[in-house]
Amino acid sequence: MPHGRFRFERFLLDAGDRRLTRDDTPVELNARYLDALVLLVSEDGRLVSKDRFLDEVWRGVPVTDEALTQCIRTIRRQLGDDAGRPRFIETVPKHGYRFIAPVTRAEPASARAGPVALQGQDASPRGPRSLFARVGAAGMIGGGVAGVLGGLFYGVIAAAQPQQSGMGAISIILVLTCLTAIVGLVGGGGVGFGIASAGFAPGRAWLWNTVGGALGGMIIGAVVNLIGIDAFSLLLGQSPGEITGAAEGALLGGAIGFGAWLGPRVGGPSSPAHSIAAAGLAGGAAGAAIPLLGGRLMGGSLHQLAHAFPQSRLGVDRMGALFGESSFGLTSQIITAGLEGALFGACVASAIRLAKRRPPV
Repeated sequence: MPHGRFRFERFLLDAGDRRLTRDDTPVELNARYLDALVLLVSEDGRLVSKDRFLDEVWRGVPVTDEALTQCIRTIRRQLGDDAGRPRFIETVPKHGYRFIAPVTRAEPASARAGPVALQGQDASPRGPRSLFARVGAAGMIGGGVAGVLGGLFYGVIAAAQPQQSGMGAISIILVLTCLTAIVGLVGGGGVGFGIASAGFAPGRAWLWNTVGGALGGMIIGAVVNLIGIDAFSLLLGQSPGEITGAAEGALLGGAIGFGAWLGPRVGGPSSPAHSIAAAGLAGGAAGAAIPLLGGRLMGGSLHQLAHAFPQSRLGVDRMGALFGESSFGLTSQIITAGLEGALFGACVASAIRLAKRRPPV
């Protein structure tokens, strides 16, 4: 098999490192399909016959033509290519395939890294460590945006209570918005860094994305829960009861991690809408499941706090009327938790995607 690094459009194919990336984001291909892509790209636009694929990729293992067809189909999907209007791989009927996109030989990483890289340091500003930091920070920003939007929603609901008016209503909106923004920042950071850590794990990207998101969400959920309960107990001498914690964070983070991985596989790596929609749908499904499992997200936690401290000005019971309930019951909790999860997942996924696409300054 040829060795070297090949760049075409926004992709970098490193044959020696066995890695295909698009804007520094790994593109998943199994070993045999990666060999097929290396063979195609290294031929500089020349036809690669079916026999060469069988000899050099399958190495004499008897396979049907359908196996090669499936291989090319998968490569095209991962590149965002279209067989009807190919930008990368052209079919030559009954003969083979040709790679038609302009390809340039990229300088080996060791030649650019200098003496620091030889000592095991990551000197490239676009290296894995830089990407890890950018993805984690992006998760924080996306979570913060979701927190602000959610806080405004719940703040307006709470401020609409009959006993609220004027500056009191504005204070409630500001306090809830700030509170949920902080929770969103911290939670988004946990999930974002968890997903980013999947880039250091070998293979099975779907599994490590899910596990990373779940672990990040679980750790942050546990910390927020512990600090929140301790703060109320210390300041008010009373525990608010069960609020959002580790289990909710793990379920939501894992779902978003899986959705962020699934999106590009459904619509191709060039379709940002699929990535955002998949993470939003996965987050929404996980959020809706949480109340059914006895957990709480932000709406449920606010409802719990309002009942634990009846003299407070916090209240979301009126929201139940929107869903045909006299109070903030199970149906209201399922719907609002689903909306929270969808918003959080979509915001975190969109921020992470932007971080992966945009080169560092």
